[in-house]
Amino acid sequence: MQQTNAPKHIALLGNPNSGKSSLFNQLTGLRQKVGNFPGVTVEKKQGEGRLPNGEMAVYTDFPGAYSLHPTSQDERIVVQELSNPYDAYKPDVIIYIADVTKLEKHFLLLTQLKDLNTPLVLALNMSDIAKQEGMQVDVHALSRQLDLPVLMISTRTGEGLEQLKSIVQQHLSPASLSNRASFYPLVGQERSVAEAVQQIVPEASAYQALLIAHHYKWLSFLSKAQRSLIQEIVETAGFEALKFQVKETLGRFERFTPFVRQAVRSTQNPRERMTEKLDAIFTHRFWGPICFFALMLLVFQAIFSWATFPMDAIEGAFQYLGKQVEYFLPEGWLSSLLVDGLLAGLGGIVVFVPQIAILFFLIAILEELGYMARAAYMFDRVMQLFGLNGRSIVALISGGACAIPAIMSTRTIVNWKERLITILVTPFISCSARIPVYTVLIGFVVPATPIFGPITLQSIAFMGLYLLGIMAALFAALVFKLLLRSHEPSFLMLELPEYRLPVMRNVLLTVWEKVKAFVLEAGKVILIISLILWVLASFGPPGEMAKAEQTGITIAEDKNLDETTTKDLVNSLKMESSFAGHLGKWIEPAIAPLGYDWKIGIALIASFAAREVFVGTMATIYSIGSEEQELLIRERMAREHHPITGAPIYTLATSMSLLLFYVFAMQCMGTLAVVRRETMTWKWPIIQFAFMSALAYVSAFAAYQLLS
Repeated sequence: MQQTNAPKHIALLGNPNSGKSSLFNQLTGLRQKVGNFPGVTVEKKQGEGRLPNGEMAVYTDFPGAYSLHPTSQDERIVVQELSNPYDAYKPDVIIYIADVTKLEKHFLLLTQLKDLNTPLVLALNMSDIAKQEGMQVDVHALSRQLDLPVLMISTRTGEGLEQLKSIVQQHLSPASLSNRASFYPLVGQERSVAEAVQQIVPEASAYQALLIAHHYKWLSFLSKAQRSLIQEIVETAGFEALKFQVKETLGRFERFTPFVRQAVRSTQNPRERMTEKLDAIFTHRFWGPICFFALMLLVFQAIFSWATFPMDAIEGAFQYLGKQVEYFLPEGWLSSLLVDGLLAGLGGIVVFVPQIAILFFLIAILEELGYMARAAYMFDRVMQLFGLNGRSIVALISGGACAIPAIMSTRTIVNWKERLITILVTPFISCSARIPVYTVLIGFVVPATPIFGPITLQSIAFMGLYLLGIMAALFAALVFKLLLRSHEPSFLMLELPEYRLPVMRNVLLTVWEKVKAFVLEAGKVILIISLILWVLASFGPPGEMAKAEQTGITIAEDKNLDETTTKDLVNSLKMESSFAGHLGKWIEPAIAPLGYDWKIGIALIASFAAREVFVGTMATIYSIGSEEQELLIRERMAREHHPITGAPIYTLATSMSLLLFYVFAMQCMGTLAVVRRETMTWKWPIIQFAFMSALAYVSAFAAYQLLS
């Protein structure tokens, strides 16, 4: 069917852990994109899907929320979008997803959305679990009481999804827009204030006007004049927002609690009993942390052991491509650009995709199981000691994947001081971009000696680097706790979902999204930097590279070097005379005390764009500087020696110095940009960059001087 109108906008809303994102994945599959809500850094997921009549619809997965009276940045975004009567992309239909096994607590937000006078469909999720537990749900009774369509679905099995699409399609018709009775009718002062606000914002419905009266101070769609007039209305009426929010919440619970309890009957709940038994172990004061660190150790071991075969295959594939290019193209600048520039640089990052995919896969599994919420709950008391919040552990753990979404996740922390401290220290957690650096350098520092079963010294060292970053984060947090002042109350409001088997579709979609974003974003940086590095390393000031070549030949003749060694010497001296060599030489005095030569200096400069660029940069440099193209990047670095003294470059001291530098350094422009957007000032990113760089330099200096 040919589409004649613009796509309909359908919003997915619900409490956290209701299965909302799972439904979004079912409805959109791979046809989804991630952006930000206007003016903020909160993630906005949108995707396309066809309705039964063939019409394309755009689905928006809103952040999880408990109420339209927000206590977190996520909830503020929901209120901001739904209370805005000017929004050109306001939803045509709202699908509200509720966990049928915990229905009562989901109805507060549901009844608030109903009063917005937007077509609304209630999808009761986890119907398969309800059947297993012997639950009886009177869907028709709920539909009559709420005066809206209600149906049972399961995002795990796909049950009810086609029926849901049909109901949504029916609600897109103009007839469904007729006004219906409010669930919570406004009376008294609430009504008078809402009517007065409607004089200022005439496009707003009655309940939208009441929400505006409650939250006008931070609603960005209001003009300065409107905000001033609304403030005058509120102050003149003596409207106490908090008092009326409590009154509204209690009033809604009094209305819906009786009929919800009548409509839902449960004879047994074995999942609750199983959850209690598991929590007795996983949230235990002693066994809980032991289980947590054991799980993390297994994650790090998996990153090493599971990824070995695919990494070798990818490296072999890039070697094969390089040989094919050299075979079909004549020797010259184009062949060098493709082999030594593009393929070497891209190969240096793509080879680590298996490790990154494994990390995201395991973290997503733990999230789906419900374990990550337990980790936040378990470490709340410890986090408080360092000026953090239990929710900070979610950001810190997420930082193991990428600091950017981890910092964005801090919007669930209500206390300003705790949120700022979490933002400032999260980059200390070793992210997936550091994996390539760690993987290469650990091989120079620690042997692959078995310790216990599949656990090796290298995996212990790998986890040690993560623990070192965690210790640095906690120490920095303690310092900021003492320096920053705040009188805001600190509290943790967190739902512990029942343990459930992960939905592999959701896990795999998460891995696909994250890995795709990693490869594309890193790929852009690598591509540009590889081209720039190839130019800088292949050309130099007029006459200098020819002079370097002659010098190398003279030294080789004096020392009676063989042909292969002579070529390596000549290439190394030519590299030193290139533009890249001059740049590395310029910063070499500053980094020499750390044990770094000018080649490492080039990689340090390049990796300020993104940490993972370090390995790609070294791959490009050593590809140009060596005739042994068949060697892997790790082998090339291991064979790198000083051209004159013959001493190895990557000694224990230098490698340990580099590892510590990358553990502590803030080398990610994207992270700095996100910190600036989250804090709305350049003050904190500058402070963050300064203290992290200073700690990295001092630590690397101490390691090199002590070990050398």
